[in-house]
Amino acid sequence: MDRIFLALGAVFALLSVALGAFGAHGLRNTLSPADMETFETAVRYQMYHALGLMAVAWAWTRWPGSAVTASGWFMTAGILVFSGSLFILVLAGQRWLGAVTPLGGVAFLVAWALLAWGALRG
Repeated sequence: MDRIFLALGAVFALLSVALGAFGAHGLRNTLSPADMETFETAVRYQMYHALGLMAVAWAWTRWPGSAVTASGWFMTAGILVFSGSLFILVLAGQRWLGAVTPLGGVAFLVAWALLAWGALRG
């Protein structure tokens, strides 16, 4: 599991850098300031949680178990739902996805709580 979460973290980090550059250079003149801020929030939270996945990978080597494993999957789901919904909202104009975004935020909260629990139990 540690290699899976490290690889996922690295891929999400790579995509975060690429999307951040795309936003800064390719979208700056096409998006409204509010949409640009939303895009940047998606990139920022993706990077935070990509690094979080790398922390999960490390934690799994120390305290392998269901809590740490679940943390990694909740963090992955959070990236896909939170950042993914914001990217689609901005790039495709699907404003209804704003209602889905908080579910990704809840997944992030659960992921961090599970990581703490796994560390304390380990």
